[in-house]
Amino acid sequence: MTDTLVPDTLWFTRCPVPTATGVAADRGWLAAEFAPDGIAVRSLQDADPGADRATHYTHDLPGLFREGGNVPALWARSRGQDTRLVGLTWIEERQVVLVAPGSPVRGAAALRGLRLALPRHDVPIDFWRAMALRGFEGALASAGLGLDDARLVDVPATGHTGQWAAELDALRRGEVDAVYVKGALAVESARRAGAEVAVELDALPDPAHRVNNGTPRPLTVHRELLDRRPEVVARFLAVLLRAADWAAGEPDEVARILGAETGAGAEGVAGAYRAGTHRTLHPDLSDTRLDLLARQEAALRAHGFLPEAVDVRAWADPEPLRAAHRLLAATPSPDPAAPSPDPAA
Repeated sequence: MTDTLVPDTLWFTRCPVPTATGVAADRGWLAAEFAPDGIAVRSLQDADPGADRATHYTHDLPGLFREGGNVPALWARSRGQDTRLVGLTWIEERQVVLVAPGSPVRGAAALRGLRLALPRHDVPIDFWRAMALRGFEGALASAGLGLDDARLVDVPATGHTGQWAAELDALRRGEVDAVYVKGALAVESARRAGAEVAVELDALPDPAHRVNNGTPRPLTVHRELLDRRPEVVARFLAVLLRAADWAAGEPDEVARILGAETGAGAEGVAGAYRAGTHRTLHPDLSDTRLDLLARQEAALRAHGFLPEAVDVRAWADPEPLRAAHRLLAATPSPDPAAPSPDPAA
């Protein structure tokens, strides 16, 4: 960010999950949107080795757009980072509780009294631990139980490589009875470990039991950029809306992009994301999603992950997304393969 009102570089970062940001980046639309203004658009994940990638979690970069898990986003806001919440998505990303091969445990009620793995990573905000805790909490709640009805077992992750590796190793050694995993790589990791599914959180009817790091998933921007150049933020969001529109008609292409984003194979992608995921990438700030994020904030704070409370509704600013919808309705798509904008959006 320069000292003038015009940014010379916009940054974006996203988690390795289904996002409109990832689709727009793959299509090259973000760079194309701002090139005529002399504004570079760069991915934090693809930046030079010296770049501070920790800003994906801290959001300590004024020109950054972030579409990723809510645990780091809420944590950064809780620590005083002046971000604004400009969108939320809800994408069912397979969440399961796994047990050892041959275990008779099936169903959430059967978790009572079991040893549940809670990983501990040496990172500023341990979103992995938060995910496991909230996954088990949701599963137990669906059966009228709480965390006190099970035994939480710390599993140090130091020395392990790969997602869920420490927990799955502990399961294999018989040190824990159940492990929470989610996403495409989790599907592949569970298959390699021979673990069996005890609880399918995605099958739980109440979405409150599925609230976790990625459900809902926030889209945030620094207030400095929003205050200085609101039209730049609106244009960026309009590109994401166009990408979500395009994705809705391109399931095969979205699957390809997801494979590249997640680093998983076709089996992992197909097993992690429901049919129709390509139609669910549009962000909004509906009351339902805000309420579910507020539920997540309260739980994270109760478990000690947030140093201060975050008023989710005060954090949210709906105007940038409204402006983006107006831009999209008024501007023809630059890509002949993309659908025409919907004036009613």
